Amino acid sequence: MPLRSGEDTAALGQGTWYFAESPGRRADEIASIRLGVDLGMTLIDTAEMYGDGAAEVLVGEAVAGRRGEVFLVDKVLPHHATRAGTVRACKASLGRLGTDYIDLYLLHWRGTIPLEETIAGFAELKREGMIRHWGVSNFDVDDMVELVGLPGGDEVQTNQILYNLTRRGPEYALLPWLAQHGIPAMAYSPIEQGRLLEHPALKPIAQRHNATPAQIALAWVLHHDGINAIPRAGTPSHVRQNAAARDIELSRTDFHDLDQAFPPPTRPVPLEVL
Repeated sequence: MPLRSGEDTAALGQGTWYFAESPGRRADEIASIRLGVDLGMTLIDTAEMYGDGAAEVLVGEAVAGRRGEVFLVDKVLPHHATRAGTVRACKASLGRLGTDYIDLYLLHWRGTIPLEETIAGFAELKREGMIRHWGVSNFDVDDMVELVGLPGGDEVQTNQILYNLTRRGPEYALLPWLAQHGIPAMAYSPIEQGRLLEHPALKPIAQRHNATPAQIALAWVLHHDGINAIPRAGTPSHVRQNAAARDIELSRTDFHDLDQAFPPPTRPVPLEVL
């Protein structure tokens, strides 16, 4: 799945929200990331916010010795996103990750600091080789319009958003705008943090494909052009299930049934966040 720059990335990646919060799960979480890389899920998403940096440390441990195989995505908190603060935050993240560069560095969500300052910080990080690309997260259409209109703002590579069967609002305006401007979206929580696992509408479709409801929900997101999905999987078995969703070919009947159960938007819907 290409970035705006044309560089290809894995359509199915790995999220790390809530990782490194329980010592008893640490070994499984590290093993999960490593297995995901083995299975081609080489895009790994983390953030300085996750576990106050502990998730970054865990990711760094998981990819040690394999840095060249992975595409690391990290995020700066809005209140750090002044020009100098963005650089400081990135340097701290690099230290926790144990690497000297981040492939894609995102503004986690929009705060009160002017976007011009954040863009200037991103530009400095690119010049210094500490990041390769930058993007944003949780930006709605008006935010994106403002961003690309600023000097240097058209270098944005992606917009990471909440998008899944129960959060189809972006289909009305945001996703079409992104597609028109050649900017891919990155879908976080594509299975709604597990809440889609027991949805009754997914069960018959899952049975038709000898799959799980979670795999159907993930396959639906992956079907859309211009979208990466970054589900979290804390165990190797869960990673294998996510990876297998890439092989599910949903039928016209499946899409019809999903549209009946999860109707697409018919009017503008403000971008939702978790």
